[in-house]
Amino acid sequence: MGDQLERLGSDAMGLVEGASSAKDELCMEIDPPFRENVATAEDWRRALNKVVPAVVVLRTTACRAFDTESAGASYATGFVVDKRRGIILTNRHVVKPGPVVAEATFVNREEIPVHPIYRDPVHDFGFFRYDPGAIQFLDYEEIPLSPEAACVGLEIRVVGNDSGEKVSILAGTLARLDRDAPHYKKDGYNDFNTFYMQAASGTKGGSSGSPVIDWQGRAVALNAGSKSSSASAFFLPLERVVRALGFLQKGSDSYVNKWEAVTIPRGTLQVTFLHKGFDETRRLGLQSETEQVVRHASPPGETGMLVVDSVVPGGPAHKHLEPGDVLVRVNGEVITQFLKLETLLDDSVNQNIELQTERGGTSLTVNLVVQDLHSITPDYFLEVSGAVIHPLSYQQARNFRFHCGLVYVTEPGYMLFRAGVPRHAIIKKFAGEEISCLEELIAILFKLSRGARVPLEYISYMDRHRRKSVLVTIDRHEWYAPPQIYTRVDSTGLWMAKPAFQPDSLLLSSCINDAGSLAVQMFSVSGEANGMEDLHQSNNQELTDGVTSMETNCEDTCDETRPRDDSVGTKKRRVEDELSANTNIVADCSLLDTREVKLEDSNTLQNAVLRDFQGATATTANASFSERVIEPTLVMFEVHVPPSCMLDGVHSQHFFGTGVIIYHSQSMGLVAVDKNTVAISSSDVMLSFAAFPIEIPGEVVFLHPVHNYALVAYDPSALGDSGFSVVRAAELLPEPALRRGDSVYLVGLSRSLQATSRKSIVTNPCAALNIGSADCPRYRATNMEVIELDTDFGSTFSGALTDEHGRVQAIWGSFSTQLKFGCNTSEDHQFVRGIPISTISQVLDKIISGAKGPPLLINGVRRPMPLVRILEVELYPTLLSKARSFGLSDDWVQALVKKDPIRRQVLRVKGCLAGSQAETLLEQGDMVLAIDKEPVTCFHDIETACQALDKCDNTDGKLNLTIFRQGREIDILVGTDVRDGIGTTRVINWCGCIVQDPHPAVRALGFLPEEGHGVYVARWCHGSPVHRYGLYALQWIVEINGKPTPDLEAFVNVTKELEHGEFVRVRTVHLNGKPRVLTLKQDLHYWPTWELRFNPETAMWRRKTIKALGCNTV
Repeated sequence: MGDQLERLGSDAMGLVEGASSAKDELCMEIDPPFRENVATAEDWRRALNKVVPAVVVLRTTACRAFDTESAGASYATGFVVDKRRGIILTNRHVVKPGPVVAEATFVNREEIPVHPIYRDPVHDFGFFRYDPGAIQFLDYEEIPLSPEAACVGLEIRVVGNDSGEKVSILAGTLARLDRDAPHYKKDGYNDFNTFYMQAASGTKGGSSGSPVIDWQGRAVALNAGSKSSSASAFFLPLERVVRALGFLQKGSDSYVNKWEAVTIPRGTLQVTFLHKGFDETRRLGLQSETEQVVRHASPPGETGMLVVDSVVPGGPAHKHLEPGDVLVRVNGEVITQFLKLETLLDDSVNQNIELQTERGGTSLTVNLVVQDLHSITPDYFLEVSGAVIHPLSYQQARNFRFHCGLVYVTEPGYMLFRAGVPRHAIIKKFAGEEISCLEELIAILFKLSRGARVPLEYISYMDRHRRKSVLVTIDRHEWYAPPQIYTRVDSTGLWMAKPAFQPDSLLLSSCINDAGSLAVQMFSVSGEANGMEDLHQSNNQELTDGVTSMETNCEDTCDETRPRDDSVGTKKRRVEDELSANTNIVADCSLLDTREVKLEDSNTLQNAVLRDFQGATATTANASFSERVIEPTLVMFEVHVPPSCMLDGVHSQHFFGTGVIIYHSQSMGLVAVDKNTVAISSSDVMLSFAAFPIEIPGEVVFLHPVHNYALVAYDPSALGDSGFSVVRAAELLPEPALRRGDSVYLVGLSRSLQATSRKSIVTNPCAALNIGSADCPRYRATNMEVIELDTDFGSTFSGALTDEHGRVQAIWGSFSTQLKFGCNTSEDHQFVRGIPISTISQVLDKIISGAKGPPLLINGVRRPMPLVRILEVELYPTLLSKARSFGLSDDWVQALVKKDPIRRQVLRVKGCLAGSQAETLLEQGDMVLAIDKEPVTCFHDIETACQALDKCDNTDGKLNLTIFRQGREIDILVGTDVRDGIGTTRVINWCGCIVQDPHPAVRALGFLPEEGHGVYVARWCHGSPVHRYGLYALQWIVEINGKPTPDLEAFVNVTKELEHGEFVRVRTVHLNGKPRVLTLKQDLHYWPTWELRFNPETAMWRRKTIKALGCNTV
């Protein structure tokens, strides 16, 4: 299995192993006697020649997280146990409990698809099925299973894909046959109620499912796991494997196209037993008479008895058996071995059995009904907003000590993660109704409209005795496919999807009318499937190196750089899970409640709340005048980015910051905030106002292509009459510009929405930024001068800089950067600086006055949004003293000093954005001296010149630059580029990779492939075909099957002609310019092709299926 399971071990494992060391040494003395090994090298050569051709390398992809497994791709091993029927044996954690796609590669490199036909609910084995007729060039035989041949001292060989090597043969000697089942993880898969074998073979990742063979070529055990702190390997005995294989063989005499699902009876009491030695059972109170009876009735060499270790609540044995009970008899027969007990349970499904136990020396007899183990093993799940939810399995119920069948969150996806619901949560209450099964959750989801906000209560195994309450917001935009239910079909090995809500019972989704008001929309239903996105929820997972590991080689260990959606570190603005998880929600309101519901005394209630709120605010001790003035204009932002559309290199899924209201009227409100809080338009923004206790959604309406600020609109009517009256816009003071030594007030909000201020002094009003590119290109502020103060509140505090009258002179915003340590280590970092309000006020004036530009629907009104003309060149200042050393003449030095005696600098070209008008005209190192013969010394001069071009009707958009290049002055006409403030508006998901147009941060690297550069891979998804075959992020797709893909439209036209299961040849070019050709197999069943596009006419993100299995091409 993948790294997610392999290396996530229990913290207590070391203690468990250490505590059992004394017993291990004792067991070595009491195992069966050593059998002399008479095998020769020639015997082993003949055996291996027969075995190796039947061993296959399994390449598996878990398409969705499910039960104990995460989505991912991995390598493992299997071997043929029935050639005629085409059956391959491997481990359960390789077959996976959930959706899986797999191929088997034989030693001669023939590759065939395999399909799961059985995975044991408890023990670590499972079977794949393949078509024997597909193997045309290899002569091989099945490997016989001989569990009876295993004995201590037996020399063995482990043949498999160890450490990613296609064929590895590791030698060892069986040292133990009665080792306790290894404990891999406290919240993942663990085997139990069985012995394991142990040998020092030193197996590593990738050898899961390898046959453990003797010198005769017989499989005596199945390799399953190992201990990372030693060379010990753990092997599963084959007795129960032989039984299960027998049932499968009875179901069919040979390979047939349609496999008939076979039921293998499995019984359980939902009890975990451990084998304890007689010395320990005596300490537990076992009577000597009972021990004597057991020793006489047991086989020679028996050393202990079965003792109850744990009982699952709600199971057949709950309240009947307790930990520490010693099992004596079952149906009158003495039972001391796991195999004998399991055989009896499997043969008694849905029947009564009698158990005789001893508890502290007292004999007890209970009658229990054996439960069908398959009935408590889920075979379906709900997928909604990227979340995977299903009934709690027996495996996890045993780990967490919860009832089987509870509503369990395997993967929180977007909607639940946004609310703070972690992995492994148990949903207990939703929208005010108790939840006991998945069907009840689906029924409530059906009633909710898009944008509705409802409370949810959950518990977790980490804090099982307290419920936590959070507020869940139903997705308003179509970030994900409609809710679907996937059900396992054992005859095909596939999981079939169907809509969670029946189409004929749904209300039709309302559209946005001409006025633009958002109508309440129900979930719509379509036939598209949705995949889990590449989401690393490090806050919710315990990533610790385990003591034991499962032997699967995961493909995540790739040398290529890929973006991480939510990485561990000191990243700005991530809100801890506890921040939302510990917040009790007592109200149930949707986005439109404040607009649509009017009670007769609502104004009275609002006024009372307002008076209390204002009273509390007014009593703030020592509040400055500027603080009291600016506080009603401050807004706290909480921003969530859906993993399905993490565009433009955005580096996190969750952001937090403070903005300032710059416009507030009956029809529209606008808030200015830094782009390290609102990075992209494809996000959900929630606004909390300092002036009035309310939280409402906002919509991103403008992202400046260069400067570090965004404008977010809100609907003032959502504030209500009282809220609207106290919330106000800040008074902006763009002129005069701040100067060195000026006194300002830094005012911002704490996490508790309390205004905080401090008087500071401007130390540098024109500090030029120089932020390097991140490993994964993302927005970085360039060509900007910022304001520095003598003091601040730290790197996470944002707000506004005002004068003594509370007039805003700058936004105190956050900037993102990446600190690099050595060649391969980097860490995200942030700092805060002042952004002059003048550039923001210019754009605001254009929005209010209705300047020419593309229309955007804001609160039901279509407003033209301004376009920004820029010179797409990255510049940096150089001191004139340095410029003189490069040969700049005295005349120009004097002219530049005269123009700006404070800065005393000249601008140099750091690089041109690829694809810009200036790309072929300006070179790195050029000094920009003048525009239209007027000296320029700062970024603002160039911006002013670009704006002047917009005011001239007869211009061709070119600047007349005077530059200094290699000792010569050159006059040159350089074109400018016009950009909007919408950002990326289209994203396509094909085979699990998220592609888009290259965003400015990518173009700023100065390279675009000549073959075509319109299809840039921004992200990839776990468990997808691109994960499986290695098509990772940070590269362009330039060809598909030899057909060029210069832009997204051409890419769609090419990919929609591809069929399900077809191998596709993909040519890519990496950011470093390195070309590459790879192949991948398209999977339209689990990974349909879809696009997400922003429609400015409706201000909504809409999802459309381009091609899915069984659906016509759109």
